[in-house]
Amino acid sequence: MVLDTAPLGIWMIWWSFFSQIPQVAPHLLMFLYVVLMGTVVLYGFHRYLLIFLYYRHRHKYPSPSGHFQELPAVTVQLPMYNEEFVAARVIQAACAMDYPRQKLQIQVLDDSTDATAHIASECVRRLSQAGHNICYLHRSDRSGFKAGALAAGLPSATGEFIAIFDADFVPEPDFLLRTIHYFTAPSVGVVQTRWGHLNRDSSLLTKGQAMFLDGHFIIEHGARNRSGRFMAFNGTAGIWRRRCIADAGSWQHDTLTEDLDLSYRAQLKGWKFIYLPQMVSPAELPPQVNAFKVQQFRWTKGAVQTARKLLPSVLRAELPLKVKVEAFFQLTNWVVYPAMVLLTVLLVPALIVRLNPFEGGGAGQILFDLTVFNLATVSLAFFYLCSQQEIYSSWLGKIKYLPFLISLGIGISLNNCRAVLEGLFGKQSDFISTPKFGLSNVPDRSRRVWMSKATSPRRMFTFMPYIELLFGLYIVACIAGTLIRYRQITVSIPFLLLFAAGYFYVSFANFYGLYITDSAGKVQLTEPIHLPPPAQDPPDSYPQPRRETA
Repeated sequence: MVLDTAPLGIWMIWWSFFSQIPQVAPHLLMFLYVVLMGTVVLYGFHRYLLIFLYYRHRHKYPSPSGHFQELPAVTVQLPMYNEEFVAARVIQAACAMDYPRQKLQIQVLDDSTDATAHIASECVRRLSQAGHNICYLHRSDRSGFKAGALAAGLPSATGEFIAIFDADFVPEPDFLLRTIHYFTAPSVGVVQTRWGHLNRDSSLLTKGQAMFLDGHFIIEHGARNRSGRFMAFNGTAGIWRRRCIADAGSWQHDTLTEDLDLSYRAQLKGWKFIYLPQMVSPAELPPQVNAFKVQQFRWTKGAVQTARKLLPSVLRAELPLKVKVEAFFQLTNWVVYPAMVLLTVLLVPALIVRLNPFEGGGAGQILFDLTVFNLATVSLAFFYLCSQQEIYSSWLGKIKYLPFLISLGIGISLNNCRAVLEGLFGKQSDFISTPKFGLSNVPDRSRRVWMSKATSPRRMFTFMPYIELLFGLYIVACIAGTLIRYRQITVSIPFLLLFAAGYFYVSFANFYGLYITDSAGKVQLTEPIHLPPPAQDPPDSYPQPRRETA
């Protein structure tokens, strides 16, 4: 009788493999930790590079190469979708621009399915009767989302240049006169201005968002544009040369960031971009965490989609190495979100490794502390402080917001990590507009009811605040484990507290927003929502931007 020993041999091989796991696991863990930490540190060093480039080239203020003897025709496009509280304001602000009326066309590109359509069309009717060259274009299918709306307006556009403003912006009257002359250089395809913040001081959340955007517009845009690297049009508060749009392939809607997509295609064609940080276009910041997460999700997923679409072309193009390197970092900066989430998950395993193989200090302890330190990252704080110093005379007063800024960035990492995964694996989704609530005197109760009816992905993310809450509890467990083992406050604990605070804040704020939305959906308005009627000629009918000097 011959025994079949093959199954026994296979079993012995598997046993030998798994028996080595306890010895190999710490080394595998350390390797993974080094890779993830190295990724975060690499992009942290990139922030230092941007700061260096900004200060090295900060003196290179752009100036027009000439002035138009006769001002060219300009079309201002105002894309909107269910913007009930801000539609009239942006339309009136566009018509109040200081530019010859015979040279200025306003297009209201409305895909709305709610009361916005009536508000916008009525506002357009009144302003048209007052003598403004303004038209209302409504689409019922919303194909291509914002990119589709912009493309649909081009055939009837009369302007050689196309200015674009989202519905939450309030362009200043002199916007066109201060920007149009940069196009006297035939190679200039885009002029982008800096975003201001109408409701910067409304809450801690809006202050944090403002600092995020200031860092992007002051340091990132300034460094890239003035050092001869690629930069991105931000989708609004800028002007395109119409021929540049056509030459680059026009608006395409295969990504959620049609602005970033077209920007890179245009610059690959050789068009030049001009950035004007001194020209501020004020807008509203999302006042709720739910709305902020919607915005961040769309921007992050769109950036991943654009990287998949265009990064190979950028790397193959005949461009200077500095342009390719910076384009790589700009198009892939989203990798820090999954890295941050994985590092958070590995905190407990890393703590165990630190207490066992590296007892008494050594590489494990140093690596653990440095990882947490670099996640909170000094480069991040320095980056945003530099931007505040460039804008505000009292920038030192902004330091107190840095802990919240860092916590907020950590808190939205799970939301943005999901966006990264959807973008990488090609999952398609709708273009979800950021909810905007306006600065008008609409009663809060009316806004809540409107929120319950507005199309938003809040249901898609209902499970996310629970996961964020679990991550916060997980961090608390890590802190407790560290205190119990060492009976003292280690270097890592203050940074772990920032992690926990970020996850708890985003989670609880998300729960509160969902509660408001759900409770509002059960309420019926006793009176209709009344918005201020548009004036016949409205130079002062909308909130004026606050000068950013403090």
